[in-house]
Amino acid sequence: MEKTIDDTRASKMQPANDPNKNYKALVETGYDRCADAYHKARRDDPHPELALLTDRLADGAAILDIGCGAGVPIARSLARQFAVTGVDISAEMIARARANVPGGTFIHGDIMAADFSPKQFAAVTAFYSIFHLPREEHEPLLRRIADWLKPGGYLLATLSAKSEAPYTEDDFFGTTMYWSHHGLDWYRQMLIAAGFELLTTKEIGHGYGEEYHGLSEKHPLVFARLST
Repeated sequence: MEKTIDDTRASKMQPANDPNKNYKALVETGYDRCADAYHKARRDDPHPELALLTDRLADGAAILDIGCGAGVPIARSLARQFAVTGVDISAEMIARARANVPGGTFIHGDIMAADFSPKQFAAVTAFYSIFHLPREEHEPLLRRIADWLKPGGYLLATLSAKSEAPYTEDDFFGTTMYWSHHGLDWYRQMLIAAGFELLTTKEIGHGYGEEYHGLSEKHPLVFARLST
């Protein structure tokens, strides 16, 4: 019987349930180690769905990019028109972002430890990043995002289609990586509970460039607006 993509992934997944292991540190060191390979694999241009956000914002609007990585393509594209602040847990990725997007502000750290003022941002983006946080932190993060946004502010984020227990894979661009996430229905409910109106839900790919030959992936992209 031919193996499906899900079969291939499942064969590489290991439960991430060791109470003595720091999985955030694993994400940090993992991206530090694979920063070059990961950055080279990323597509150079942002998904066209970024226009859902940019078409609604005034020039110079403040945007927070969660899990900004090396700043390409999201932060770099946004910085051409807006005031971008990026946060990433990987010091190596942040160093690259500062070089790639000199007009942005980039912070090395855990987004759950970030200290932003209420109503500081007109929008928040989070592409391929929230699922690297332990899923028990996802609801608090959505509420923090709601607090950081101005009334009527926007969230554009890739989430997960189905719920999976936390796991690691040992072949993520040559390093071990951690994932943890709920399903899309859960995120929709938590966004509404945090005060968001869901505007659009679409499916997008993995965000890698044409030279990437790994498994194909699909991710739900949610565009939401905070109530005024």
